[in-house]
Amino acid sequence: MLFMVIERFRDADMIPVHQRVRSAGRMLPEGLEYIDSRVEPNLARCFQLMRCDDLRLLQDWVLQWRGLGVSFEIVPVVGSAETRAVVAPLLDRLEAEKG
Repeated sequence: MLFMVIERFRDADMIPVHQRVRSAGRMLPEGLEYIDSRVEPNLARCFQLMRCDDLRLLQDWVLQWRGLGVSFEIVPVVGSAETRAVVAPLLDRLEAEKG
């Protein structure tokens, strides 16, 4: 499954998190895959795309970041191509009904 992980940095201060990443890496448990990330221009939030099949891996990962002034929102997401495949039959039906 894919997840959008939204990290919010207390007082828009991402320095403690970057220091930890620099010294210890992302600290991903085996089975949790980091795909990519983007950061807001004001440095208040980071959006990370992650993949795993066991939600406990995300919990384990989040616990490793305690005490650094970061909170996490974890949202299951579906890729655009997969969503188009789900929506296509409905679009076909609607077009057929219009005749």
